[in-house]
Amino acid sequence: MSAKYFIYILVGILVVWSFDSLNINSLFKKNRVLQARVLYFMLALSMTYLVTNFIWDFFTVSKIFISYATKC
Repeated sequence: MSAKYFIYILVGILVVWSFDSLNINSLFKKNRVLQARVLYFMLALSMTYLVTNFIWDFFTVSKIFISYATKC
């Protein structure tokens, strides 16, 4: 199993935990609970994807710079 999967799980938990502080229902009309949940789910997936790829790319680029610096 790749380390990226563990980052996805960890970031997913953190994103849902942080979204829990938002009152997203105040943005919707009354009795639109399903639509609010779908938006919440889509935002959580999007944020998890973006943050995980940022972290993964950051560490990948950092390894390139470290290996390049040791060769010089």
